[in-house]
Amino acid sequence: MHKCPLMFKAVTVLIIAAMLFSSCGRNVEEKAENQIVVFNYGDYIDRDILKQFEKETGIKVVYEEFLTPEAMYTKYKNGTVKYDLICCSDYMIDKMIKEKEAREINYTAMEHIGNIGETYWKVSESFDGDRKYTVPYFWGTVGILYNTTMVDGVPGSWNDLWDAKYKNNIIMQNSVRDSFIPPLILDGCSINTTDEKSLRKALEALKRQKSLVQSYLVDEVRDDMVNEQAAMAVIYSGEASLATEYNEDLAYVVPKEGSNVWMDSWVIPEGAKNYNGAVKFLDFLCRTDIAEKNFEYVYYSTPNQSVLDNIDEEEKEEDTAIFPDENVLERCEMFTYLGPEAEELYNKLWKELKVVG
Repeated sequence: MHKCPLMFKAVTVLIIAAMLFSSCGRNVEEKAENQIVVFNYGDYIDRDILKQFEKETGIKVVYEEFLTPEAMYTKYKNGTVKYDLICCSDYMIDKMIKEKEAREINYTAMEHIGNIGETYWKVSESFDGDRKYTVPYFWGTVGILYNTTMVDGVPGSWNDLWDAKYKNNIIMQNSVRDSFIPPLILDGCSINTTDEKSLRKALEALKRQKSLVQSYLVDEVRDDMVNEQAAMAVIYSGEASLATEYNEDLAYVVPKEGSNVWMDSWVIPEGAKNYNGAVKFLDFLCRTDIAEKNFEYVYYSTPNQSVLDNIDEEEKEEDTAIFPDENVLERCEMFTYLGPEAEELYNKLWKELKVVG
């Protein structure tokens, strides 16, 4: 007789638990449909357009930032946060696609995708060969930003970064692939080389240079150069262009030996919870008025042809960092993903550089 009440209580608890679990599941699904989680480089979007997207669609944007592609990938693979959209550089997206970490994008659901110029789709084929997984965002070059009052002439060669008279006045990128650009190119190598002998030779050059280097930075490079904390710095073209607006003594050059031309694009990761919301956001970014507003804020080279068509030709001629000549691009090379063994080697060499006194 005592078993019946106990059984009744047990069944009741199970029913309530099932109801709560079902309700919790619905809440999670509803929350996923009503928000997207976006992962992007620092200060790489106009936050006002995030608010505008939320207002127009009712979809909340949870926004996170990272410093380097390697930092992005580490956090993404950690799996703590399920991102719906990630913006990153060509070689890291190449890695994600090869590892089947990216989902195909339904371009037919995007009204404004046609605003992306054909030239930039072709560039994207180096890491998204079938044009299935990415939407181009911004692009540019890597070069030297220099203070004309602190440097003798134009530092037109990567060799100038090894000039002893600029000791403690040189800033390098705190990024393994970017920092290896100068020594590899000076040695006549591809910036995508996986040859250990060539890479170790490049490392020795960076070790010799280290006593001249003031610091290894990423986002802080622009501000330090604007505040005249150094004579020259390895920098991305968009950051260089913004710096010249704040300090008229600054100028940007892509060294004569060549450099890196890069493309940052959006990708929907395999674990995205709100695929449709992510596609809506990508379409929103491609819309002319939004892309134009975002371009004016970020001020990197845009692949949005509808925005480019509205830019004055005089502005294009004046700002060669954002609108480089064809002859500059012809001597530049795009990064590709080199595979896990080469990636491990690069990281090992980078650690060796960092421990040098």
